[in-house]
Amino acid sequence: MTLNVLITGSNGQLATCIKDLERQHPNLSFIYTNSSQLDLTNQEAINLFFETNKIDWCINCAAYTAVDKAETDTEKAFKVNEQGPKHLALACNNHNVKLIHVSTDFVFDGSKSSPYNEEDQTKPLGVYGTSKLQGELAIKDVMNAFFIVRTSWLYSEHGNNFMKTMLRLAQTNKELNIVADQVGTPTYAKDLAGALLRIITSNSNKYGVYHYSNEGVTSWYDFAKAIFDISEIEIKVNPIPSKEFPTPAKRPSYSVLDKQKIKENLNIETLYWRERLKTAIKNLY
Repeated sequence: MTLNVLITGSNGQLATCIKDLERQHPNLSFIYTNSSQLDLTNQEAINLFFETNKIDWCINCAAYTAVDKAETDTEKAFKVNEQGPKHLALACNNHNVKLIHVSTDFVFDGSKSSPYNEEDQTKPLGVYGTSKLQGELAIKDVMNAFFIVRTSWLYSEHGNNFMKTMLRLAQTNKELNIVADQVGTPTYAKDLAGALLRIITSNSNKYGVYHYSNEGVTSWYDFAKAIFDISEIEIKVNPIPSKEFPTPAKRPSYSVLDKQKIKENLNIETLYWRERLKTAIKNLY
């Protein structure tokens, strides 16, 4: 039996990574939509879309992800990150559709020194994290058949991300200053895409909130060093503290996620970040 899967945010890197994996899933039929094809801030438009399309699963990849811009563009951030998931959840509930929603490590303040699990207290530091948390709470209020998957430091061959930014900057700079006192885990978006599709193909009913990233811990500075090392690019990289690189939005200083629950409940494996970075860089060239 073929399952119809709605993918929102089709122009983003995660949805593009799902497209890359399509061929591995012949029993899934994908419907991709961007914001002009399906406006998640418009409940009527969503209801009409669900009425006119047969949908079994929805993966919500749509998000407002401009962390610093969100500090001033607050209304839009909440429209996309809170209202959008709420509208989707209501439509999914009414049409018996299972929802997978992608969230973020930014729902935490980074004050812990051990990996965050799904039960840890949320305490976002800025508008982006707060809007994403409100989206999670909106889904929980509306429905039961959902998976919320929080992830961290996403990068891939597609879209805008840290890996591609570093490689671009290396073309015009002999030296870069990179923040060294924020640590987390880089996550290859293609691995996350595979994990989300595995949730669907396993047809699990172990609903709830999950954490998914690659394995290991690193800083932005060491992540940059690894990108240049693997790419064999000669460039000087200087470690600097966050206070020397002020941004409108405060970042969590520690955002490593505990993946035990997703491994045990959904039998999803997580791979070491540096090995996956090698794969991503190889796929770029």
